[in-house]
Amino acid sequence: MSETAERCGRVDEGVAILAIDRFVLEHRLADGRTALERFVAQRKPPLSDTEREMLLGWLDVVESFFEVVRFDGDAVLLHDLVGDLVYRACSNIGREGLSSLREGAFLVGRIVPVHPATDAWMLSGYFTTLPASAGQAVAAAAAERITERPELLRRNPALVRKAREILAEHRADFIDQLGSDLVVLPPNEAQEALREHYRRQQQRAMATSGATKGERTRNAGPAPAVSLPADMLEADSVALIYDEVEGLGHYRDFGRLDELFADPGLARRDRTYLAQLRDYLNDDSISPMPIRRLVQRHPDGADRVFRALLRKPGFSWERDGEDLLRRRKKAHFEREPTPGITTVGERLAELLRTT
Repeated sequence: MSETAERCGRVDEGVAILAIDRFVLEHRLADGRTALERFVAQRKPPLSDTEREMLLGWLDVVESFFEVVRFDGDAVLLHDLVGDLVYRACSNIGREGLSSLREGAFLVGRIVPVHPATDAWMLSGYFTTLPASAGQAVAAAAAERITERPELLRRNPALVRKAREILAEHRADFIDQLGSDLVVLPPNEAQEALREHYRRQQQRAMATSGATKGERTRNAGPAPAVSLPADMLEADSVALIYDEVEGLGHYRDFGRLDELFADPGLARRDRTYLAQLRDYLNDDSISPMPIRRLVQRHPDGADRVFRALLRKPGFSWERDGEDLLRRRKKAHFEREPTPGITTVGERLAELLRTT
C-alpha cells in the first residue's frame, strides 16, 4: 500500500482496492507464489478440484482499456483495445455492479475468468469508467501500453501473426537496403541508415494506404528524426541487427567484439575486449541474440574467447554456451519471444486515426 501511495500520490478507496487485487493475484511472495496460490495450497479442509481450478484461474488477469460494446443479460461485452478481443464479463454483485457502464463508453480495469473451462469473465477489483468522448485519450493510452508491453499481444494469435508478417517485410527491406541483416557502422552512419530505413517504411505505409504518387511525395517528407542514444553516438561502432524474431536493434561497440571473436588473441593484449563482452553478458537489456550472432560469425573463436573471459580452460560453447546464457540472461528465457514490431486491432487503429 505504501508503494502504491508513492506511485499514485494518493490512496483512496478505488486505488486501495486495486492495490489489494494486484497483490493477491499477481505479486510474487518470497517462495515465488502469489497469495492466492498459497491460500489454495494451505486451505483446510482442501478445496475440491473444481474450486481449485476456479480460484487458480483468476491468476489469468487481463488489465486493459475496454470499450463497452453492449449489454448481454446480466453481463456486458467488453472489447479489449490492447488485445483486440471481446470478453463477456459480469460483476460478482450482479447487474448492479455494471450500472455505471454505458454502451460506447470505456472501462479501465481488470477482468479474470469465472472458471478456466468457460468463456465467462468477471470484473476484478476497482474499475474506472470514461465517456465515449474520451476515445482519443483512451486510444493513446492503449497504444502506449502496447509499446511498453508488447507481450500483451500474445493473447491474440492473429495480432502476433500479423506482427510477424510485417516484421518479415521490414526485415527483407532492411536487407535490400544494407545487404545483410547485420551491419557494423560508425555511429553517425548507423543513425543515417536507421533514418533511411524508417523513411522507406513510411513510404511503404503510404503506398499500402492507397495514396497517389503525388500524395506520397508530399506526405512522406524528410527521413524520420530517428536519433541513437547519446552513448551510442560516442561508441567506436554500432551494429544494426534485424533479427527475424526480435526485430531491429542497435548494439554499442559490437565491432570490437567482432574483432575479438575473429582474433581471440586480442584478449591477452587488451583486456578491455573481455570487459566489453562481460558487459554484454551482464546487461539485462541485451538479449542472448547478439552473443549468439558473434558465435555464428566466428565459430572457431568462441571457445577461446569464453575460456579467457570465464577463466575456464575446459569451456566448450557447443556444450556449455546455452547454459551460460540461461544463467546470465535468465529473464529472457522465462518469457516467450515476441515480435520486435507491435500491431493494433482495427478498432484501436480507427480511434487513433481520429486523434
